[in-house]
This record gives sequence, structure tokens and C-alpha cells, in this order.
Amino acid sequence: MADQSSSPLIWILAGEASGDVLGARLMQALRTRNPAVRFVGVGGVRMEEQGLRSLFPMRDLAVMGLVEILPRLRALSARLNEAVDDIAARKPDLVITIDSPGFALRLLRRIADKGILRVHYVAPQVWAWRQKRVKEFPGLWDELLCLLPFEEAFFSRHGLLTRFVGHPVLQSGAQDGDGARFHQRHKLEPTARVLVLMPGSRRSEAPRLLPVFGKMLALLRKDMPDLVPVIPVSPVVAATVERETANWPVRPVIVTDVQDKHDAFAAAGAALTKSGTSTLELALAGVPMAVTYRVNPITAFMARRLIRVPYVAMVNLLAGRAVVPELLQEQCTPSVLANAVKALFENPDMANSQKEAFKTVLNGLQGPGGKLPADAAAEAVLTLLAERRGVIPVLW
Repeated sequence: MADQSSSPLIWILAGEASGDVLGARLMQALRTRNPAVRFVGVGGVRMEEQGLRSLFPMRDLAVMGLVEILPRLRALSARLNEAVDDIAARKPDLVITIDSPGFALRLLRRIADKGILRVHYVAPQVWAWRQKRVKEFPGLWDELLCLLPFEEAFFSRHGLLTRFVGHPVLQSGAQDGDGARFHQRHKLEPTARVLVLMPGSRRSEAPRLLPVFGKMLALLRKDMPDLVPVIPVSPVVAATVERETANWPVRPVIVTDVQDKHDAFAAAGAALTKSGTSTLELALAGVPMAVTYRVNPITAFMARRLIRVPYVAMVNLLAGRAVVPELLQEQCTPSVLANAVKALFENPDMANSQKEAFKTVLNGLQGPGGKLPADAAAEAVLTLLAERRGVIPVLW
């Protein structure tokens, strides 16, 4: 076991782009409190910028859907064995898994007998569907760090040590973009109407939405000739997006830089996005939106039988009402999306109503004591390490 008092070794895993950002912020916050902390594990570009040398490419884990995952099972199983073997060999002081429950929870279960502290960051959304799965979680982690305020009570009711640390979207900087800079950088006309399109960060997601978006733009060309579509994507899927949009009737601006994305938000009059954290990013930036999504029909059929919440958009779920339209599966069509985009641009009352609701939703995502989410998460991790050593932690 590594020397926890001077140089704790943390094995950390993220399986997709959002987890990579979360992991990078957590690594930075931990190192601020203990510059000697060392990291190994699996992550993407953001975590590698913090010094992580990924055991294998994070993109190998970025897959979503009940049907879509089947062809990848053998490869995912091999990566799971590789991660377990690496943890066994390195004997870290603590393992942190971030989101990606399909892979992360299997990893935590496989290392349960190794006497290593385990933290899972981002609660599995069993409160939304298949709530009975919560019975499988005792013994998987020493602490669960959750992002949503109601999750702490939900998991605590089931005897699981859970700590609400606030939502990392508040640290994203999504609200700090410069719309004029975006227009200038991409040589847009001052009157151009910017529409942000967010098809998802996984390679398996974007190809499902982009063809629909392309046909939607063809419908909008006549009524909105000044419309400029902007697609912010992670570098991992940029090539896929470029290929899928090559024949679009309106050439999109493809953005991979985070600051450029936030500038696009500031320039945008509306957005179409998949469900998930992207809805909170757009809400923080004050961009009126509609949420849309399409998955394999079999996946959709199974999901509808299992989901136990009235909304899929996070802003709607947190608000407890339909703040933004949800255009899913059969409603994810070019004509329906085109009408939604027109309404967002042309109905100021709708846009302003969304923006007011966003403020209330975001206020509820502040971390305990006003701490930044990454700071609260880092302090929880260091407290857990200190408790293992039987000392009082010094956190700042």
C-alpha cells in the first residue's frame, strides 16, 4: 500500500467526455490540497492534461444503449480485466470511478475483496428507472458522491453512504462566453441567427441525430436563410461529425474548443440538444432549447417500460415541470424539430419563460456551504483517506 501520509496513490476512471471533465477538475482540486498526490487509471484528454497516463483509450468505454453495447461486450470485458489487473498490481490507496455505471460498477464489484477504499462519483440514475437495482449497491463503494440534491436522501434511505457535492456544470464556464467574439472568429454576418446543435459526446450517439438535423435544416432554409448551425463536440467524435454533415444543405460550424463552445452559446438564439448535462450547460448560458433524442427502437421500447420519472431533460426533472419541450423518438423528426426551432427564435415569451425557470433550477445545484463542486468532492475524498488512517484531515 502506498504511503498515504505523503504521497497517496489514487486510481481514477472516467468512461466518457463528461466524466473526463469531472475527473480533471477533481484531480486539480485534490492536487491543490495535496501536491504530492499521484494519479493512475483511465481518462481522456482533460485528465491527461492533469498528468494522467491513461491505461487504455477512454473512447473504448464510450458506448450507450441496451442494444448498441452488445457488439462491444467482448472488448469491454477485456478492458475490465485489464483495469482490475492494474489495480491489483498497483495497490492504490483509493479508487475513484466516475459515472459510466455499466463499466464502473462492475469494476468496483471486481475489486471489492482487495481492501481498497472505493468512491463512486455521479450516482447511478436508478431513481429514474429500475429502482430495484439499488439493492445491488451495498458493498460496492465506501462513499457515493452525488450531483443532484435529491439523490442524497434517495440513496441514504437505502443505507448507502452518500454525499451531495453540487453539480459540476456550475464550474463549466458556460455562462462566460463572448458572442461577438464567436461571430468574428467564424466570420459570421452580424444578423446571422446561431442555432446550437448538440447530438451527444459518444461516437454511438451523433450518427442517430445528425441525419435528422440535416433534414431539418433543409426545411428551414427557405424561412430562415440566415440560420447558422453550430455543433460543439468533443475531439473524439469530431471526425464522425464532419463525415456525417458533409452533405448537409447548410454547412455547420463544428466546434471542439471549450471556450469556442461557450462563445457559441453566447451567440446562440436557440439550441437543440440531447438529454443530459448539456441541458444544464445551455441553461447556465441562458440559451432557450428543445431536447430531442433517438435510440434504437428496441432500446426505446425497453426504456419506456422501465423509466419511472415524468421527464428525461434534466432541467425539466429538477424544475418538476416541462420547462423545455421534449421531442423524443417518434417526435424526433425533421418537421417537428423545424417547428420547434422556429418557435424558439420567433416566440420571445417562450424564450424568456425558459430563462427564468433556468435560474431557479441552477440555484438548487450549489454545493454544500457554497463550495465549488470539485472542492466539495476533493474534501470528501481526502476525509475518507484520513478516516482510514485515523487522523483529522486538513483540507485547506
